Amino acid sequence: MDFPTIHTNFWDAVIAVPIVMLITQLIKVFLKVKRKYVPTIALILGLSISIFISHRHDLLAGVFMGWFYGYAAIGSYASLKTTLISFRSEKENNIRGS
Repeated sequence: MDFPTIHTNFWDAVIAVPIVMLITQLIKVFLKVKRKYVPTIALILGLSISIFISHRHDLLAGVFMGWFYGYAAIGSYASLKTTLISFRSEKENNIRGS
C-alpha cells in the first residue's frame, strides 16, 4: 500500500486552521450551539475545507489534512483558553497578594 504524498504549505499552516477556528467560534456565538458539539463542528469544517477546497483532487490527502485542520483548531483553541484562564488567575492572585 502506498501512502499519499501530502504537501503541507502556507495554506495549511497559516490560513486553514485559523479559518476553522474563526468559523467555529462564529457558529458557536450566532447559532447558540451547545459546547459539547463545538469540537465536532470544527472537525467537520476542517474536513470540508480540506476535501472540497485545498485537496480536492486527492480524497485521502483531503481526509488526512482535514483531520489536521480540525484537530489543530481544537487544540489551538483549548491552548489559548487555558493560557488565558491561567494568566487571569495569576494576575488576580498577584493583586490579592499585594
